Amino acid sequence: MIEIFILSIIQGITEFLPISSSSHLIIISNYFNFNNQNLSIDVSLHIGSFIAVIVYFKKDIFDFIKNKNLFLKIIISSIPVMIAGYILIELNLINYFRNVEIIGWTTIIFGFLLLASDRVKTTKKVDNNFTFKSAMIIGFFQILSLIPGVSRSGITITAARILKFNRFDSAKISFLLSIPTLAAVSFFGLKNLITVGNLDFSILNIISIFLSFIFSFITIKFFLSFIKNFSLTIFVIYRVVIGAVLLLFYYL
Repeated sequence: MIEIFILSIIQGITEFLPISSSSHLIIISNYFNFNNQNLSIDVSLHIGSFIAVIVYFKKDIFDFIKNKNLFLKIIISSIPVMIAGYILIELNLINYFRNVEIIGWTTIIFGFLLLASDRVKTTKKVDNNFTFKSAMIIGFFQILSLIPGVSRSGITITAARILKFNRFDSAKISFLLSIPTLAAVSFFGLKNLITVGNLDFSILNIISIFLSFIFSFITIKFFLSFIKNFSLTIFVIYRVVIGAVLLLFYYL
């Protein structure tokens, strides 16, 4: 139960902050030998985050008449990462990126890229400037998030900042783009569980979904409030420290 609680915190917080959820889940599970880090629990954690972002942005999501063009752009922007992810999984290449050395370097490198993008002068907002072109550009950047340590949130915010969207709108774009991605992860995860005949959701799965939802919802609310007043530097510092520690352990 303690393991589920910790994994839910990690998923809920790191899924939406620019610090990479996959790298944290991999590192924590490997170094602490968690027994509950399996496909079933992983799917449950992502379902919780998926529900959280749907609930938080319910007004935007369910106002289809007003926002239909926005969500068409979000879907289009999510296509590149879904295609790339499917190819990597089918070719069994995704596991080649799941090692501490790669996570350490990507955590640092893309942390500095986030810092550089955060210095860009911003002039754009989602309501007026989120075009199909900008959606596709951010979508192709999002492919990099398939590498642990890059961070889906981090790379989409970086791309949006490079395109001169302000911090709040960059984060909003990132959160909205998480909807198709989390939906796809949840769907394919459930599909795999059905394939292996292991769809029995235990009480641990229900708890995982609930806790992940709570921590994800709190994180979204906190982060959007935070970036209205502060830069992203604190997350860059965190990434550099974590990346340096990982590389230190790997090379020594």
